[in-house]
This record gives sequence, C-alpha cells and structure tokens, in this order.
Amino acid sequence: MRTRIRPRGRRPSRREFLGAGAGIAALAPAGPSTGAPAKKRVVFVAGPKSHPFGQHSHNAGCLLLAKCLKEGLPGIETAVHQDGWPEDPSYFDGAGTVIFFADGGPGNPALPHVETVESFVERGIGLGVLHYALCVPKGRSGEAFLNSIGGYYETHWSVNPMWTARFAELPEHPATRGVRPFAIHDEWYYHMRFRPDMEGVTPILTAVPPESTRNRPDGAHSGNPTVRSRKGMPEHVAWAYERPGGGRGFGFTGGHFHWAWSHDSYRKAMLNLTAVRLSFSRRLLSDLYSVA
Repeated sequence: MRTRIRPRGRRPSRREFLGAGAGIAALAPAGPSTGAPAKKRVVFVAGPKSHPFGQHSHNAGCLLLAKCLKEGLPGIETAVHQDGWPEDPSYFDGAGTVIFFADGGPGNPALPHVETVESFVERGIGLGVLHYALCVPKGRSGEAFLNSIGGYYETHWSVNPMWTARFAELPEHPATRGVRPFAIHDEWYYHMRFRPDMEGVTPILTAVPPESTRNRPDGAHSGNPTVRSRKGMPEHVAWAYERPGGGRGFGFTGGHFHWAWSHDSYRKAMLNLTAVRLSFSRRLLSDLYSVA
C-alpha cells in the first residue's frame, strides 16, 4: 500500500486542514441506541504557547480535537481549558476522560497537581497525555503517570528526535479502527518508561527509528547507552493502558507540528484512543463499535 508522506515542514493547504474535522467515523454508532446513558464528557487541559508558529500549538490542537470528537461521536461533549491548569477544580466534574497537551519538564502544568492525577485513577477517570506533557520527573509524578496511563517520558532514558515514523503494521484494537498504515514526520519520542513487563500496556503505533536518531550524544533528552544498544529495534510511540483496578489511559508522543493533525490516520489514531479511553458501559461500547 502506498502511503503519502507529507514533505518535511510543509503546512497543509486550507482545504486539507479544514478537512481535518472528519476523523472517527469508524467509531460512530451504526444507528440510534435506546436507553443510552448521559453524554460522556471529555475535558482538555491545553498548556500555554511556548514554541514558534505551528509547533506545540496546545490551544489550537485541543480545540481541533475537541471539535472532531463532538462531531464524530454524538455521545460525547467536550470542554477545552486554554493556557494552563484550570483554577476551578470543578472543571473536572463529570469528566469521563481528561486530555493533557502541554509542555513538560518544569513547565508541565500537571506537576503541581499530581494529587489530582492520582485521583483520576481512584475515580476511574480516563487520562490521555500528548507529546511533551508526557515528560515528568521520576518519583511521585512518574509513578502517577505509570499508574494512570502506563508510561511516561523519563529524562536520561527517553529521547526526542525528529524523524519520519513508518507504521507499516497496526495491531487489532479499537483504537486502530479506520486507521491505515501511514508514515509522517514528527518529533516522535521513544524509549519511554513503561510499566514492568508492559503490564496492561498495548502498543498502538510502533516503528523502527533510523539509526541517526540513536547516535546522538548522552543527555537528558538526546541519548544514552541503552538507546544506542537498541539499533534496529522497534519503539512504541503511542499506547493504550488498562488499569488493573478499572479505568483506562493512553500516551501519544507525537503532536509537535500542528498541521500533522490534517493527516487522516494520524488524527484518527489519536481520536480513537480518546474515545476508547472513555468510561463507557459495555453496552454503549458495543453500540459504538458496531460498524455497518
């Protein structure tokens, strides 16, 4: 199958980007459902602007993804809090899933609110984390992410090169429905810190990075001996997680370039992960995935 690869750094045309609203048709209900529960709420926390135009566009990315979810799944309502953590804790009330898309490291808006992330696990709320927001320190924050989404970006272990990832094979999973093999250039983080033995973690997007991405010198984000020893080996850059006590989470390491969302399979994989992570009843999940 031939897969179109967007030239490096090229922004999509207005027509291409406006077409990004289509995305999760494969998850839409086949017909009306009787006795369905109330709408599920997906809330986004978008970090403030930090990069040049078109990069780390947290507000715009969350607004676009929220729009796609609302249009693609009538059983979902969405809310987007822009430019940082919401001051009012009631923002998370009634949430089925929370999505973080923000900078990481010291600027990660989740760091001062680790107890809230931990409460998501206790309350069975789904959590999705995109791109740099996956970067949290080892210790309590890292453990909170391991327990809520199954993995995170650990400095001096994970790396953040720019490369064209080719996803030639996709696993059988609800998050890959309607997603075709594709390739796209992005800042795909890899060698993430996952739960021991990948317990509960299902890789969704996996590719073999070029050797050039492993040859960088040692550094907090650039490289380390373990990464260099894995030349030619596949790396997981998006995954789903089933918590042992109930509830779901996911990580998606892409998201550096805003225009990447115009790629149908790239966008659909992310939207599907969000929809699957919602705490739907088993009956509603059956309705959602009954594709005519």
